[in-house]
Amino acid sequence: MRDYYFIHEVWKAMAEPVELTEVVRNRMQKSVDFLHGYLSDAKAPVYGINTGFGSLQNVEISASELNELQENLLITHAAGVGALLSEELTKTMIWLKLLNMSKGYSGIRPLVFERLALMYNDNVIPCVNEQGSLGASGDLAPLSQMCLPLIGKGRVRVAGEILDSEVWLNTVGLSPITLDPKEALALINGTQFMMSHALLAYKKIEAIEAQLPWIAGLSIDAFDCRIEPFHPAIHDVRPHNGQIRAAAEIRQVLDGSKRTQTPKKQVQDPYSFRCIPQVHGASYDALDHCFSVWETELNSVTDNPNVFELENAVISGGNFHGQPLALTLDYAAMAIAELANISERRLYLLVSGQRELTPYLAEIPGTDSGCMITQYSAASLVSQNKQLCTPASVDSIMSSNGQEDHVSMGANAATKLIRVVENTRYVLAMEWLCGVKAHKQRNIESSVGIEKRVSEFLKEGPLDHRNTPMNDLIERAYNYCWLG
Repeated sequence: MRDYYFIHEVWKAMAEPVELTEVVRNRMQKSVDFLHGYLSDAKAPVYGINTGFGSLQNVEISASELNELQENLLITHAAGVGALLSEELTKTMIWLKLLNMSKGYSGIRPLVFERLALMYNDNVIPCVNEQGSLGASGDLAPLSQMCLPLIGKGRVRVAGEILDSEVWLNTVGLSPITLDPKEALALINGTQFMMSHALLAYKKIEAIEAQLPWIAGLSIDAFDCRIEPFHPAIHDVRPHNGQIRAAAEIRQVLDGSKRTQTPKKQVQDPYSFRCIPQVHGASYDALDHCFSVWETELNSVTDNPNVFELENAVISGGNFHGQPLALTLDYAAMAIAELANISERRLYLLVSGQRELTPYLAEIPGTDSGCMITQYSAASLVSQNKQLCTPASVDSIMSSNGQEDHVSMGANAATKLIRVVENTRYVLAMEWLCGVKAHKQRNIESSVGIEKRVSEFLKEGPLDHRNTPMNDLIERAYNYCWLG
């Protein structure tokens, strides 16, 4: 594994097998050797290594109980509940934990790295529940569940089948690992649950940002809007980067459109069209900030305590605290939700029967309800997004008998963000569907790029909403926008 990854290259990197290079092996072993020497010379207890955890920090553990301490830590902290985390997210957690371990500040043996890497490379996916982390002393519950198979506990998914970890180990001829001092604590302290969701959100948001100009551009032409609000002069005098970018994107996707050049009856268009640069652009800028924070976190060491050989110290701090992620996960959810919010308003106008479009884009309004209920579905998702965007990061519930008296709730922010992103993808797909139907009612061509994409979308056949259930057409639009 490398020392630094840019966020845009992580998914490509994760597609490759994980290997323990000699550089990383030596770095990790030096950390282990130093830790053992430090413990033998220490005159006072070292938190989490020969003491209890959390509010039990002052309970000293004898040398004969240190291995039992680590095993018990995994078992008792694996307290997650709810639905199983997806295999994709769980595998991402493993990769992130391996990256954290590879930095050489955790005091974990290469043997532990190799076992986790084996699971990663062979698609042996631990069963991890979605809920249970406070995003504070690391993602304790999910990371504990993720690491239980190392000691022969918990369950794993192999080729779609759920097995007891002990059964899997026997099948591949391996024995459970006896964890050395600090190893279990290093495994479960960290922000890898939150960060795995951030990376998944990043991947999906990238796709949203790539498709958004085409979806909005189609709607602009389908609703016969004016092009002047996208003129660069307007945005040069309010030079927010995202705003300038959003306006340029619309100019690009509508370049050469005959429809934008036709005389317009209206002097102005509704804000959901006219203010696309300002609204989309503000979300772009917010998301860029979030991505920057996530990239820093991606390459950070977030377990505790940390082993510093050069400083001759093992220092207990708070790098496991998820506040940087919690705030940005909430912020990203709000930024994405606004893209759905304004998209639904454009969809509403497309089906409103204005500007020579038929009511609900129906062929025979009255006997045919057209896309009436498509807008209902979009409104439902937008409303749910608003509820989900109540910040998780402003909450905190004291835990560990007051020792952990401020928590980030970043794990809740993480799971909410994924739901908001998915809702938004559906709303945008519905806008695309209605945009195409409105586009087909016009007799003047749009740009070459939009005409090409509409033709690609219609290759499966006409959008026959009178004989095809609307949800099937929505899924078709979703698949074209996000899976095509």
